[in-house]
Amino acid sequence: MVLRRLSTLVATLALLFGGMLVAAQPASAAARILYYDASTAQEFVSVVNQGAAIWNARATNVKLQPVPAGRTPNIRVYADNGWPRTYTSSLGNGYWYMGREAVVDGYYPPRIAAHEFGHILGLPDRRTGLCSDLMSGSSAPVSCTNPNPNATEVAQVNAAFAGSPATTAGVYVWR
Repeated sequence: MVLRRLSTLVATLALLFGGMLVAAQPASAAARILYYDASTAQEFVSVVNQGAAIWNARATNVKLQPVPAGRTPNIRVYADNGWPRTYTSSLGNGYWYMGREAVVDGYYPPRIAAHEFGHILGLPDRRTGLCSDLMSGSSAPVSCTNPNPNATEVAQVNAAFAGSPATTAGVYVWR
């Protein structure tokens, strides 16, 4: 709490004096750690890891890490021949499928993985058709290779993990 107030004060002083100062505070200090198990994602294990890395590079209040031995994961990832889909039990908890159908149809696997992790992190589908919106899913063109959440999506995830965990559950299908 004191470090956060000090960081705010330093940032305010930097703005007042026209300089750019960055307060050193490790992002992971307050981040909630979610453990995922990709051992049943078959040929998509590296893509799942890439999807987690995409979120880890952008979100500050939550981090996705492979499950250590002996620990129960928050998230399980599977592979099958259907469409990608996510089943959430609560914020940060659930399982998703890296469905081969979307890959066969030409969708970019890292975008799919980051999108499905987005559901676990509390984001719904938004069928905007825009490649810049990660959560637009399959409404964006098949040619879309942007796997990154936009600033609004990152802000929503950070806000969701800033306070007490929500208890939203749902089912999300890529199509």
